[in-house]
Amino acid sequence: MDITNLTPRPLKISLPGGKVLRLGPRMTGQITAKAAEHPPVKKLLEDGVIEIVGDGSTKGTSGASADAGGGASQGGPASGGAMRRSGDR
Repeated sequence: MDITNLTPRPLKISLPGGKVLRLGPRMTGQITAKAAEHPPVKKLLEDGVIEIVGDGSTKGTSGASADAGGGASQGGPASGGAMRRSGDR
């Protein structure tokens, strides 16, 4: 599920399990269905501070973006591996 900050100020949203989601102005993040039912999240939703979009269909979209992120992360460890090799000499 996507959650969007509708305000011009950053938000700090309490989630279940003691976790916190920080959203910048007009930014979007992702939360679970369980987190959407959390009372602080429900209050922000009722006040019109945040908007929650999507359900099961959003997961397909996030999978595509995860693939793009996976490609970018492959470059990171490769360069990190080269740094380790030079340190092992």
